[in-house]
Amino acid sequence: MLQLNRRALLGAAAASAALPLAAHAAAPFRNELPPAWHRFKLGSYELTIISDGSLPLGKPEPAFPASPPEEIRNLLTSNFLDPASATLEQNALVLNTGRQLILFDTGMGESMGAASQMFGPTTGRLLRNMKAAGIDPAQIDMVILTHAHCDHCWALVDAQGNRNFPNAQVALSETDLKFWTDDANKKGPEFMVPFIDGAKKNLSAYRDRMVMVQDGKEVVPGVTAFATPGHTMGHMVYFIADGNNTIVNTGDLAHHQVLLLKKPLWEFSFDTDPKLSAQSRFKMLTRLAADKHPVISYHFPWPGLGHVGKAGEGFEWYPAPVNVTTM
Repeated sequence: MLQLNRRALLGAAAASAALPLAAHAAAPFRNELPPAWHRFKLGSYELTIISDGSLPLGKPEPAFPASPPEEIRNLLTSNFLDPASATLEQNALVLNTGRQLILFDTGMGESMGAASQMFGPTTGRLLRNMKAAGIDPAQIDMVILTHAHCDHCWALVDAQGNRNFPNAQVALSETDLKFWTDDANKKGPEFMVPFIDGAKKNLSAYRDRMVMVQDGKEVVPGVTAFATPGHTMGHMVYFIADGNNTIVNTGDLAHHQVLLLKKPLWEFSFDTDPKLSAQSRFKMLTRLAADKHPVISYHFPWPGLGHVGKAGEGFEWYPAPVNVTTM
């Protein structure tokens, strides 16, 4: 019995001698985020969602001015969200059909200097995250815009006005092109001036290579536009199909996965026509819930991929599981 204990003690001593010495210096905090991109397949297509970073709205009440503040707070807290600060994501999509490489929306970019950080310093990360995902902006054949707001088109050019996607066409609705490049629309909310100036700078660089998107028509094979006016008057969602496989890129159909799904008729302060936007939202969400197609939402929690289901008088967001074995 004594001999066994002696062996055990000798073994333990040898093992402890092989262990590394404990570190006495504290490891520094990194304070940085990894590149954010997510890749998956749809039939024969390859899709990559690229983050442009988070977009903080701040206090949610000003963004939903016609909604009861207490109801806003209750909805957020019951879903374990901060009632004092609403944060949106920015989920751009790159579609590789095998024939073309197509980018949907560009994020905030840096084209408008200080105005590019109107929502804070966490935006404008699309180009660096594209690079991390192995996608060269020069390979993009077409940029398809859901609409011409700052967080969707301001990275078409850099701060000097040079095209970030030098070989790309740009597709959007003619309604949005005309509205957001017209100085006569610089009225109403303060944000209208920088929104129009930014759209003019970014879109004008591609005027010789514009494609006008039409409701119910294919933009390119496999990508069909459907008008959902109100957020902007030319806002579009895009159905992406390969055979029997379909996914829907909804852009800014709904900005918040709780507030505007559970309360789809609520008005949002950045809508051009809030009442029309609410009607478009309800109609398309009803269709998405019935069709059960997967959805990519630009502003929902990263990577914005999931399904919409009917829930009472509103809807529910069901995020898709995201893991490294998707491919």
